[in-house]
Order: sequence, then structure tokens, then C-alpha cells
Amino acid sequence: MSRVDELRLITRVAQMYYLDAVKQSDISERLHIPQARVSRLLKRALDENIVRISITPPPGVFAELEAGLRERFGIDEVIVAEAMSERDEAILAAIGDAAAHFLESTIADNEVIGISSWSLSLLRTVDAITPIKRVQASKVVQTFGGMGNPTMQSHAQHIVTRLAQLTNAKAQFLPAPGVAGSPESRRILVNDPFVEETLRCFAEVTLALVGIGSMTPSYMLVNSGNAFTREELDELAEHGAVGDMGLRFFDAKGAPVITPLNERVISMTLAEIKAAKRVVAVAGGSRKVPAIRAAMLGGYIDVLITDHFTAGQLLAGEPPPKL
Repeated sequence: MSRVDELRLITRVAQMYYLDAVKQSDISERLHIPQARVSRLLKRALDENIVRISITPPPGVFAELEAGLRERFGIDEVIVAEAMSERDEAILAAIGDAAAHFLESTIADNEVIGISSWSLSLLRTVDAITPIKRVQASKVVQTFGGMGNPTMQSHAQHIVTRLAQLTNAKAQFLPAPGVAGSPESRRILVNDPFVEETLRCFAEVTLALVGIGSMTPSYMLVNSGNAFTREELDELAEHGAVGDMGLRFFDAKGAPVITPLNERVISMTLAEIKAAKRVVAVAGGSRKVPAIRAAMLGGYIDVLITDHFTAGQLLAGEPPPKL
């Protein structure tokens, strides 16, 4: 077969497949050639530039931003939502809806879901999820101490209870504060059998849902009574901290920042988060850019769900150093 004849056949197969929507098996039957050859010819159509595939994202879809962040930070998946403005409320609404849709599509049977208690972005996410009837998850585990100011504690309980209901799972609460008054108090608390039972569940988590905190904590965390003081946060900053997940702080490169304050925290550790099969972070806003960047550099997260303003700022920064 001459090259012209070969190219003609490639073109005919490509026309049938891409323009006429004919299945490969039907092309094989109509043209009397093996289906395996049809598949090879379709690949040749791309190699020879006979077929050129272009993707035109619709409004509100930011494929280039998502691809840029995946490539730059080496994470599995990025979902960039369109926020109506850079105000916190607009960003929370956008990323909460996007995260809800992602979870509705990807939560699997027998999943052990870990979720932080005092995250506004995760609260918005859970409130936006519709019941997932197809799924029978195993547990929803509270990964950050959920006891605190009684006027705010209902939010922490709501996040866990509601997600367990939505995924047909058992709710596993962490009946302790996120921050103990002293290391000695923490040691007593973690020896409580109910607390100890939940802490053991951290090793079972297959899907960890995390918020990412900046060095200025959200009003929800502050009002819960589970935040460090401004002086304590300044001390952490002096040690290089730029952000946290469940009050487990890390520096600009994602390395853990360990100070005596760590001995008062009751939450999933950074090592336990990293060990989870899949870690989904829901976070956005200018003040969180250094922390989100550091969390990706530290290799803690597999999926980032953020807004297009934040995504643009993450890409505008200096490329991460090559390891």
C-alpha cells in the first residue's frame, strides 16, 4: 500500500469515528479490517496530524489553571471553582459547592472518612452535599477535637453527624478539645477510652477532608476556644510556620514546625494525614495562599479544591524548587 493510500484509509477511519460517531467495532465490520487495526489507525491519525483535538472549556471552567497547578506542584487533581468576588463568603460558597460535587462523585463504599471539626470551608462543603444513596461508607471520623465553646460546638458536631448521614456511615466523634490547657491535660485526655478509640481510627482513614489554615485563624476556630493566642501564633511564625491543618503547623516548604505548643493539640498529625490514601483540601482566599502552597510542597494533599482568584495567585508565585 502506497503512503497516499495509507493516509486515505487513516483519514476515512478518522472521519467515521470522530465526525460520524461510528463505533470502532462497526468501522471494522464496514471496512473489513480488524478492530485492532482500527485502533492503530486512529492513533496514527493523531500522530500524522490528520486529527487535531482541541478542548474549549465553557465559562466557569478553568482547565488551564487546573493543569498548571497539577504540573507545578505535582498533585493528582485540582478543581478550580469560579467565585463571584474575592470576598471570603463568595469564595467559601464557590469552593463548598465544588467540593460537594466532587465528593458526591468519588466517595466509595466502605470509605473511612476523616474530617476536621472547625473548618468553615468543610462546613460549607457538608451543607452543600446531597444524600449519596449509592454509597455505604464505613465511618466518618472527627480528626480535630470537637469540644469547645458550647455556642460553637454544634458546628463541629453538625459536620460529622451530617456527613455520616449523607454517606450512610457511622459517626466517630473525638470527645476532647482541639487544644488542651497543658501537655499534662492532653495526656490525661488522650487516655480516656472514648478519645483513645477515635485516635486509633486515624490510621484507618482512607479519605481525609482537610481545611488549610493561615496564621490568622478563622472566626469559627477563634470562637470555638480551640485557637492559639496571638502571642503563641507569633511564636510559631518565628519558627517559620506559615499555615496549618488541624493546628499541625508547617513552614513554607511544608516541613512540620514542632514547638512545645504541639504537645497541647489533639488532632490528626501531619504524618497521619500524609499516610491517608487520599487527602482532599478545600481552601481559598489570598491570606491562605502561602499555606496552601506549602501544603502542596509538603506532599500532604492529593486533591486541591480552590477558587480561580487563589489559583491565579498560586501560579503567579515563584516555581517550587526542584528536589
